[in-house]
Amino acid sequence: MKHFTEYRVILWDFDGVIMDSMPIRDSGFEQVLKDYPTEQVARLLRFHRAQGGLSRFVKFRHFFEDIRGETVSEKQVQELAIRFSKIMLENLINPKYLIEESLNFIKENFQNQKFHIVSGSDEKELNKICSGLNIRSYFKTIKGSPTPKNKLVADIIKKYEYKNKDVCLIGDSINDLEAAQGNDIAFFGFNNPDLKEKSDNYIDSFNSLR
Repeated sequence: MKHFTEYRVILWDFDGVIMDSMPIRDSGFEQVLKDYPTEQVARLLRFHRAQGGLSRFVKFRHFFEDIRGETVSEKQVQELAIRFSKIMLENLINPKYLIEESLNFIKENFQNQKFHIVSGSDEKELNKICSGLNIRSYFKTIKGSPTPKNKLVADIIKKYEYKNKDVCLIGDSINDLEAAQGNDIAFFGFNNPDLKEKSDNYIDSFNSLR
């Protein structure tokens, strides 16, 4: 297996790989769902942390349909997602949450490799965050939900006519691993030691490359 620095194209997950945003996203779910039982919200947060690559739309549906056992309309999910996004935009356009070692590697190599972001976060919100943090120019595209990650990966490979052997995905969740496997590209885990048991490739630190 090649080292990730040898791939012509790197697809980057965002949360947990480029930005340490999990505490803010936890808080966002708690605020949006503050009128519901604490135990149920806690169950959602456990699901959210375990399934980091899934979109908030999927997570809100899971909360109502699987945790609360009730139906939820598309309109309700959209309203919750809008409230959630507002909280994210108010808090995440802050450079202190960027993961320095990842960002340094990206800054030093974006002209040598082709970088794309593929995220479970809302696409419009993500583009605003990246623009606000002045990191937008390091990536050819910044793609996110509501499109599932496996389709985001497939669409990029098809649109840019990349060869699968030239592409890898760096992520911190099982959903990222599954998106890579489903598209027959290499996967490198980062910032989640549990992935060491599920993947042959793991990045302990970007700093060791400098």
